[in-house]
Parts: sequence; structure tokens; C-alpha cells
Amino acid sequence: MSELMRVKNYIDGEWIEASGVDYVPLFNPSTGERIGEVPLSRPETSTMAVESCYRAYGAWKNLSVSKRMGYLFDIRHAMIEKEEDLAYSIAIDQGKHISEARGEVQRVVQILETACSIPTLIQGETLDRIAENINGRVVKSPLGVFCGVAPFNFPALVFGWFIPFAIGVGNTFLFKPSTQSPYFMQKMGDIFNEVGLPKGVINIIHGNRNVVQPWYEDKRVSGVCLVGSTPTAKKMAEGCGRGGKRSMLLGGAKNFLVAMEDLQWDVFIENFINSCYGSAGQRCLAGSIVAAVPEIYDELVERLVSVSKTVRVGSAMDPDVYMGPVVSLAAKKKIENYIDIGIQGGSRLVLDGRHPKVSEECKNGYYVGPTIFADVTPCRTIAQEEIFGPVVSVMKVDGLDDVLQLIRNQAFGNGACIFTQNLYYAEKFISEADVGMIGVNVGIPAPHPYLPFGGIKDSHLGTDKVQGKDGIDFFTQNKIATIRFAPPSANGADAAQTKKGRSSVRSCVAS
Repeated sequence: MSELMRVKNYIDGEWIEASGVDYVPLFNPSTGERIGEVPLSRPETSTMAVESCYRAYGAWKNLSVSKRMGYLFDIRHAMIEKEEDLAYSIAIDQGKHISEARGEVQRVVQILETACSIPTLIQGETLDRIAENINGRVVKSPLGVFCGVAPFNFPALVFGWFIPFAIGVGNTFLFKPSTQSPYFMQKMGDIFNEVGLPKGVINIIHGNRNVVQPWYEDKRVSGVCLVGSTPTAKKMAEGCGRGGKRSMLLGGAKNFLVAMEDLQWDVFIENFINSCYGSAGQRCLAGSIVAAVPEIYDELVERLVSVSKTVRVGSAMDPDVYMGPVVSLAAKKKIENYIDIGIQGGSRLVLDGRHPKVSEECKNGYYVGPTIFADVTPCRTIAQEEIFGPVVSVMKVDGLDDVLQLIRNQAFGNGACIFTQNLYYAEKFISEADVGMIGVNVGIPAPHPYLPFGGIKDSHLGTDKVQGKDGIDFFTQNKIATIRFAPPSANGADAAQTKKGRSSVRSCVAS
């Protein structure tokens, strides 16, 4: 980028430059070059954005569902037309390889397509003749203003998880991107204006936790969403509890790839590379522990090291590269510190990803290459804490029951995958693995948009999960109507005569 980009807030359909506030620098992780700056907006700016959402809510919720779907279709169409530009915006400030950035944009398009089925998904229920001349009805309706916080690693996907479902059912939304990857939502704000989305239906604000604090006490805010770390999710859960807000909070993870003796090697290796090194290991479903049974353990370690050495590291824009940089210098140092911890803890470093070879233009970028520890035991720090980088811990397990106990014992419960051709192993794993998302012969157990996405235990706090029908349920409330559609058949003296003999019983429901 030739010019520094000054990120702006998007409120009431207008780009607003924050003044009188601090700005933090925005970098291109591939080169270390400063490419822009992001405002740390004031809490009162956040409140102003909530007010904008609240003003827009009344008209938006009363808009016919078909017209709301029309806007979603238009946003989808615009994203398809601008796919390469949107993918570039992710690669340039987040550092995700351009091929993966394209995949992220395409997944959001799929989510929008799923959200366009809201007229079917939002249908309520009816029960006729629950009593004489009385029907019952359950109606799903929006709640008001929702607010959400995105992490740096999936600036587009998290937009897709939250906003299409929230506004599709009739709510309005205030979105806070990560200060490390705000560029995608700058592009999306232009798309909202292009399709004529009514002002205030979606607002975008930038900053730190100070802009989130007002949401908990603001009576106009109905709920808060987050994808982030578990400590942050727990703090937000506390705030939402105090303020009586709904919460959808996705936290951290430590995911197992389980290698059984009958695995198909080619399937496992291909999925291992994608799971552990895709997005430079910076995703909540990245494989970070490979657990192998004794029969194949030594061969597996040898194969993993061999194939990992072929993974080329470099610029996110280089088509010949597989793995781009991590997001920041701080992230790079944190990951390298975990490698030191692994060495000091006694695990065997069989592939060191520190200081990988990169091109001259990338010499100041933030790179960590594929890293593998062998002979890792469950008590080691690198086997327990989320590293969020391309660092893999390989451990030997006695068998399926052993690894299921390890998964059960960990604090996180996001995802786990098993590689086997044995139906018994697969079904037992599905039944007993104590996680929210399970894969069989796949390395990333991410559900498609039609199904809910989310973990359990410390990987998920709040009520519902994202996308699918869970997304609809979270962003709506059930209203129950009891309707007498005709007068009772008996009235006056006849009614008294009809009820003779049961006048001592008074029902707590309409009859």
C-alpha cells in the first residue's frame, strides 16, 4: 500500500474519522511495513453508535422479511463481485495467505446464502384447538440491538457468523473489528452503502475494551457476541450477566488429531498440514496435539517432520507459498517463547520453526515456520495452553480410551478429529469425545453454514452457538399467544349450567 490508511468508524451510513483520540499503528505482517493506523475510540462514540442502531431498529424490524432478504442477497452479490479485493484486504493486514483469504470470503458468501433461508428458519409454531375455540401460537421476533467483537484471525468469517443472522431476523448490529485486522470491514462498509442498506442497521466502531464497556449497562443493547480468548470471553460473560444481556461467546481451544493404527496415511498427512499450518496455526480449530497409538508412533513422527519441511513460508501474497506470517511481532515472540518453554520442559524438539528462510522482501515480517515437539506428555505447558501458532505437540497414547480421557481432562472443548477406517473407533469417538465439534478423517471439524458452530467447556460461554438454527434462536425471542377466536358455545345461564359441578376448579390456563 503506497499510502497510510487511516481507519474510520462507520456510523449511520457515514465514515467518521475519530478526532482527539489515540491511534495504534497497523502493520502488514508479511513485510513488517506500517500500512495505517486505527483509532481507539471513546466510550461515548460507542454509545452514539448504539443509539444509531436503536433508532434504526423500529423501521428495520417492521420491514418485510422478503425485503430484509433482498439486502442480504445484494450484499452476497457485491461480495462475489469484489471477492479478490476483499481477500486482499484480509491478506494485507492479517497476513493470511491470499488463497486462504479467498476461501474465507467464499465461506461468508455461503453463510449469507444460508441466512437467506431465514423466512423458513424463523417460522414459528401453531397448535390448534388446545381448548374449545382456543389456538396457541409461538412467534419468533427480534430483540433489538446486538453488539459483537471480532478477533484478528477471521475478520470476514466472524462478520458472517454474527451479522447476517442478526439483521436477517430484524435486529440491528454494532460490530467492533480487531485493531489488528480492520481493513475487511472498511470494505464492507462501502458495500453496505452500495446496496442501500438503511442507516444504522449495521455500525462499525474501532477501539479497545473501553468501547465495549458501555454495552453491558445500556438498556438498548439486547445481547453481546464475541469470538476471542477464553479469559476475554469470561470477562464479557460477567459483564453480560450484570447487565442482563444475552451472550454468545466463543473462546480458546486445544484440539486433538488422533491417529489410529488403521489410518490412511495420505488422508492423514494432507489434513495434518491444513489443520496445523493453515492460517499459520492461528485458528480455533487448528490441530495442535497429534496423539498416536504405539503401533505407528515412530513412523508418524518421521513422516510429520519430513512433510513439514516441505511447507514453504513467506509473503501472504506469494502464490508459491503455503504458510504466511503470524499476525504481529508480539505474536511471533509469544510463539517463540512457547517453543523455549517446550524445550525447557523436556519435550523433544524435532523440527524448529524459529527463523525460517524467507525472501529478502519478507526479512522484517513476522514468521514462524512449522515446529514439532515429540514425546510430549499431557502435563507439559505446551500440551495444555493455546499457543495459537504453527507448533505441534506429538504424544504417544495407549489407545482410544486413553486419548478420550485426555480430551475429557482438558479445560477446552472445541474440536477433535480421529483418523481411522474402523467404524467402532469412529462411533465411539463421536459419542465420547468431550468436545463440541468432531471430525472423522477430516483435520478441521468446522461445520458447514447450515449447522451450528461452537465448542463446549472453556471454549464456549453463553447460550447458543453461531450459524445454523442456533444463530436464529440466539437472535430471536419466542412470543407465545393464546387466542380465543370465537365466543364460547354456551353463555349466560347456559354457561353457568355447563360449568355446574366443576365451579370449585379454576384452571391457570385459558379454557
